[in-house]
Amino acid sequence: MLPRSLRARLLVAFALVGAAALVTVGVAVLLIGPAYFAEAMGHLPGDPMGQAMAESTQLAFADAMRRTLLAASISALVAALVVGLAVAARIARPMSAMARAANRIAGGHYDERVLANEPGELGDLAMSFNEMAASLDATEQRRLQLVGDVAHELRTPLATLDGYLEGLEDGVVQPTPQTWHLLRSETARLTRLVNELSELWRAEAHQLPLQMEPIDAGAVAREVGDRFAPQAGARGITIDVPTTGAGLMARADRDRLAQILANYLSNALRHAPDGSAIRITTAATPDHVRIAVADNGPGLASDQLEAVFERFYRVDAARSRAGGGTGIGLAIVRALAEAMGGQAWAESPGLGHGATFVVELPAA
Repeated sequence: MLPRSLRARLLVAFALVGAAALVTVGVAVLLIGPAYFAEAMGHLPGDPMGQAMAESTQLAFADAMRRTLLAASISALVAALVVGLAVAARIARPMSAMARAANRIAGGHYDERVLANEPGELGDLAMSFNEMAASLDATEQRRLQLVGDVAHELRTPLATLDGYLEGLEDGVVQPTPQTWHLLRSETARLTRLVNELSELWRAEAHQLPLQMEPIDAGAVAREVGDRFAPQAGARGITIDVPTTGAGLMARADRDRLAQILANYLSNALRHAPDGSAIRITTAATPDHVRIAVADNGPGLASDQLEAVFERFYRVDAARSRAGGGTGIGLAIVRALAEAMGGQAWAESPGLGHGATFVVELPAA
């Protein structure tokens, strides 16, 4: 039965290889050596002088060969053990360090890292281990931030509901239609938050049912634009959907693509000034179909282009959640795009110059 320690296993392997080599050399020398000895002495097989060689000389030669092989074998085994110990320790040391680091990561210390200065496969393994640890650390940080953000998002509507319910119970607040409307709006806000969190989780876990099929991306863009036209028209905003993108076929889920574009348009209307224009364009690359929604709103700084797709991120920290959504919409957009084999991102020349939100999907 092999030992459990990697160092001991390597040492046993080196010893077995050395022993096999020594046995091979010993057998070869003992079988072939006498003939070579006779030839070196000038006595070939069949030579009368060779046959007349004293038996004592043959025995002495064989005894000398055995003694020499025994001494060489002992020396070789000792040398193999010493070298094997050194090499096994050199190989096992970084493995032991990774095992200790893995145990610390399992205990919740996600900032643990190992040295990646070994050459070859050991160095590659250490680098992969560090990348895994960094990914786990980032995931844990996102989890903690998500828990904090969800708690913060739930606290406000729950406090409002509790306050009004306590007031109704004590008779301080009158049960007017306005009161019931406010309570209903807070419960609707909680329901919307829970539903969007559930959808985000399912999208990131690739558990959303998707009906992937060839769809006309331009037609979906026009349908979503028409749906938001009355809301935009009330503020004098025009939604321009050129027909140049007609016939561009993407492989996607039609409803999910409409959901992505609806989220983009909703954000654009929230930030676009009255009387401005929102433009939806559809274009093709060699392997993808790209749809972009551009507005003339306040724009985004370079450090906000990625941040806007994070959960609960707010470009304007003073904007109320009740009037500005839950802050999960763009995170859902990115998760949906990636679930369909595409990607989503934002572009902006800078603050004050508007922003463009893009979704890119595989071409049918």
